[in-house]
Amino acid sequence: METGHAHPLAVIAVEANAARFAAIEALLAEWKPTALVVGLPTHMDGSEHAMTVRCRRFANQLHGRYGLQVTLVDERLTSAEAEERLSEAGHQGWRKQKQRLDSTAAQIILLQYFESARHASS
Repeated sequence: METGHAHPLAVIAVEANAARFAAIEALLAEWKPTALVVGLPTHMDGSEHAMTVRCRRFANQLHGRYGLQVTLVDERLTSAEAEERLSEAGHQGWRKQKQRLDSTAAQIILLQYFESARHASS
């Protein structure tokens, strides 16, 4: 966590695993992170569902492939917060642009990670 700032880089929207991991490898090669953050979806009461299991598996795959620490971050309400931020910023038609919503939600997840890391170190 050098700066504690988060900016969307890219949304990887491909379905095929090989293409998805190739895109991830390209980002890792360019940015050389020391750790990764994955959003963990749960029901509002914190209970897990099918996507929770998939995200945990994805985090394990990232760790296994790249040997980097992977931290799971609660992503409840990040899409709602992203919708609010986009509306407040005057982005028209963002509802049709799922990638913009996803990248903003990812930015919020990373900022939550930075905030929790700050609190853990103080």
